[in-house]
Amino acid sequence: MSTGAKAAVARPDTFDSLKELIAKRYPDFRGQMKRIAEYAIENPNEMALKTVAQIADDVGVQPSSMVRFAKGLGYEGFSDIQSVFRTRLMNAPAGHVERIRGHRREHRLTEHGLTEHGDTPDAVLSDFVERGIESLDMLRSQTAPEKIARAVRILANANDIYLLAQRRAFPVAFYLGYALARLEQRSILLDGVGGLLAQQASLATRQDAVVAVSFRPYTPTVVDIVTERSEKGVPIISITDSALSPLVLESTVSFETPELEDSGFRTLLAPMCLAQALVVSLGHQLAAIENGGGQP
Repeated sequence: MSTGAKAAVARPDTFDSLKELIAKRYPDFRGQMKRIAEYAIENPNEMALKTVAQIADDVGVQPSSMVRFAKGLGYEGFSDIQSVFRTRLMNAPAGHVERIRGHRREHRLTEHGLTEHGDTPDAVLSDFVERGIESLDMLRSQTAPEKIARAVRILANANDIYLLAQRRAFPVAFYLGYALARLEQRSILLDGVGGLLAQQASLATRQDAVVAVSFRPYTPTVVDIVTERSEKGVPIISITDSALSPLVLESTVSFETPELEDSGFRTLLAPMCLAQALVVSLGHQLAAIENGGGQP
């Protein structure tokens, strides 16, 4: 198939559709194309504002590779794909992200005229607070209302809700188990005690739902279980950190909660906030159904 034929098939004109296309194609990308895809998804503002040469330098590739990436997705050239990122930036609501980053840079560079290393307790606290605010702001601006509504419908219709997470993502699943119990909703926390994680998850059916939480580097057992249950037709709600996460393509609904990890630690504020929003919204939905005014 010629490049022109490919262009007639693809060519998303919105950031959401472009992000979806990149996520679908990501497993097939190799080397430079994979790095460019990751940069594009994780740095949409830079994709909108920088020149092709600057972006290529950031990624560590030649500008011609950026052009090949754009053409591979159905665009005539890099300027065409960049217009999608620019439209997203122009339509985005004003947020705290750039102000926070500017404040952080200013604070670290003006204290006694030196760069602050951020190793004192108050500096660590300030850094976590700033990054927490930033992650919450991104959650609010990047989470489509219809996604929350769809996830709530899945949870409301589920016989049992299976909660899947490991390692640093586990607190989110544990909280969901606690909160769902308060709503008197049946949930199963897949804790893998005795090495039985896969066996526990295998009980989830099409009448149930799985809520999976995983962040880079993505626990392999969580990815495997999500893939296997998805193939069995079990509704999957995922909470992850990127549109390129392996959970996304296997999910009925996916939520991406990106976050800078300057110190190597996630704050978990955005995933926890999202989990709370889902539970509270589910409570409203169940009350409406009980009163005869909600959708089953």
